[in-house]
Amino acid sequence: MAKLLIKEKEIVIPGQELAEGLDFLPGQGTSREENKIISNYLGLVSVNERFIKVIPLSGRYTPKVNDFVIGKVVEIGFYGWTIDIGSAYNGVLSIRDAAEFIERDDDLTKYYDFGDLVIVKINKVTRNKSIDLTTKGPGLKKLLGGKVIEVTPSKVPRMIGKQGSMIQLIKEKTGCNIMIGQNGRVWIKGTSTEKEILASDAILKIEQESHIEGLTDKIKKMLEKNELR
Repeated sequence: MAKLLIKEKEIVIPGQELAEGLDFLPGQGTSREENKIISNYLGLVSVNERFIKVIPLSGRYTPKVNDFVIGKVVEIGFYGWTIDIGSAYNGVLSIRDAAEFIERDDDLTKYYDFGDLVIVKINKVTRNKSIDLTTKGPGLKKLLGGKVIEVTPSKVPRMIGKQGSMIQLIKEKTGCNIMIGQNGRVWIKGTSTEKEILASDAILKIEQESHIEGLTDKIKKMLEKNELR
């Protein structure tokens, strides 16, 4: 007989039994052992009809094609740039995948220099862990000024919210320009340091309390209480 052993949004640990019976199917972050579904991670349970998945609460970013990520230039070669994207392997932005027209033998530091922050899209991830990046596309560019904070990549959807509702709330209440990379890096640029700090505090609070019901209202009250004119 099928039996669910956990509740939606419950925090579970590796090896914990989540369900019994063959009616439930293992999703992301879970595996089947005989007639039981087991958690592979410390994370948050999500149950969608018959599918059970666990969203990790920590861990490094795993690159996926079409992800938008915030990276940092760490090397410059003859044919492009090496970008730290916060995963186990760096990404590569080649000259041909840069949005700018670059002439042969041009000085590449004119476009992206050491330490520059860029928002890029992942074009390709090969079996040997080569990660190809591009800046061709809307919103892909070098990020000027502002600050960057890092959060757990698995929490990014909660920070964005349904149809972008959560991040839009933070933007409206702080007046900050905010970009969230799917690798867990968040770029914040406001008209004052105080506004950037308020936006950062809200984002970090979401990371810490992502499993709590009514979080949107809680963040709204926090922002309105500390709203800066």
